[in-house]
Amino acid sequence: MEGYEKLGYLALNVTDVGRSRDFYHSQVGLQVSGEADGIAFLRCSEDHHSLALHASDKPGLKRAGFEMKSARALDDLGARLAGEGLAVVEVPAAERKLLGLGRAFRITEPHTGATYEFYDHMRQWGGQPFRPTVAKIQRLGHFVLKVADFDSACRFHTDILGFRVSDMIDGTICFMRCHPNPYHHGVGLGRANEVLLHHVNFMVTEVDDIGRAISRFNKAQVPIVNGPGRHPPSGSMFLYYLDPDGITVEYSFGMEEFPAEGARKPRVMEPIKASIDYWDSFLDPRKATVGAIESLSHRAA
Repeated sequence: MEGYEKLGYLALNVTDVGRSRDFYHSQVGLQVSGEADGIAFLRCSEDHHSLALHASDKPGLKRAGFEMKSARALDDLGARLAGEGLAVVEVPAAERKLLGLGRAFRITEPHTGATYEFYDHMRQWGGQPFRPTVAKIQRLGHFVLKVADFDSACRFHTDILGFRVSDMIDGTICFMRCHPNPYHHGVGLGRANEVLLHHVNFMVTEVDDIGRAISRFNKAQVPIVNGPGRHPPSGSMFLYYLDPDGITVEYSFGMEEFPAEGARKPRVMEPIKASIDYWDSFLDPRKATVGAIESLSHRAA
């Protein structure tokens, strides 16, 4: 089936690449996969990278990269985006080589300003499998953006990008999967008075990964800002914490998966705290307060 393979990687802007590289390696559990041109690459799969760290004085989201099912799916999406008047910017060959990508292009998502990249494949680490360390990370899971133009942003992601809504918190949060990827959400949008990265997520393999993380983070003085708790929409157990710049990161365990065909209808839940967390867990006001969104300079005429 054509469409999306997965959320492939996230590029984050950080104020100190070395410090953040060490944090995502030693505390989060990613494997360093290389450094080039001032960029630190880390992975939690056989892909060239799952996370790219770039130096900036404004920490937050630099780019989100989505892997398509095929070259045809990439072409179809590019044509659809161009037809909507968006600037479809081809990634130069030298940069694609640096990132380990095949064909790729980028757009500026018009309602958040976020840079989205779409590509047909990423180079793999042949005989060098990802080896979990402090956490048995299963995969890069999702990211969530705060957005002021919530309704229009939701329509763009579904009608133009082709994501499927899994669930909604009525009028406030939209959880979308990168169809036909089965996981409950690869992207989330939350209504806000500002545009900001809310958090990035890594899915872990067992509940003990969350329990051990609480102990590890407390010893290392890594701020825990929410949880442990459990999300009613996806069924996931969660723990949110801050990276060295204050960007919010989430571990989650257990997430609903959808069949490519015949999936249940999206649910619309009440806009109350119990729709976000069954357990009414600890919440620190620093959660989701750091995360500037970097935009492309290219715009459609």
